[in-house]
Amino acid sequence: MTAGRENRRQTGAVYERAAGHYLEKLGYEILEYNYRCRVGEIDIVARDGEYMVFCEVKYRSDNRKGNPLEAVDGRKQQTIFRCAMYYLTENHLPDVPCRFDVIGIDGVSGMKEPEITYIKNAFTG
Repeated sequence: MTAGRENRRQTGAVYERAAGHYLEKLGYEILEYNYRCRVGEIDIVARDGEYMVFCEVKYRSDNRKGNPLEAVDGRKQQTIFRCAMYYLTENHLPDVPCRFDVIGIDGVSGMKEPEITYIKNAFTG
């Protein structure tokens, strides 16, 4: 793995944990970070009451690549949905209601704290 890719992965892990802490403050139970299966990865798997929540986290340090939420396009949504189906099957949870959420973390230079934007039920399967 190249050094640049490893640095991005480490940065991503930091912001995924920050997003997880944000969700915990809202009362969510974090079940897994970086769930991987043969079709892809989900950043955070959590429980919010009766719902299983599959959450994608996107961080941007500046505006060059646009808003972090814009990065969760239709293709990425399909991957998350397929991974969620694997997760539910592996964990024998066929009838649990699910939700797909997105957290965008905007760390634009000059801000003291990165800004977190949370979209509950951001897309459907």
